[in-house]
Amino acid sequence: MNAAEPTRAPLMWFTSSYSNGAGGECVECAITQDRTLVRDSKDTGVAVVSVEHYAWNSFVQALKGGPRSH
Repeated sequence: MNAAEPTRAPLMWFTSSYSNGAGGECVECAITQDRTLVRDSKDTGVAVVSVEHYAWNSFVQALKGGPRSH
């Protein structure tokens, strides 16, 4: 890395408020400037799924049974 390259802050991964903390977590997410990242919370060394924010928001709203927002 040279001095002209920006440094990246570490990703802040979080689990759903519905996770029980006793191993019941399924996925965790991290938000970047333009993407939502999703990974397996029990095996964080595997691949990360990266989607645009609007797609993630539509997915979450569909799970809730609500209207989709773009």
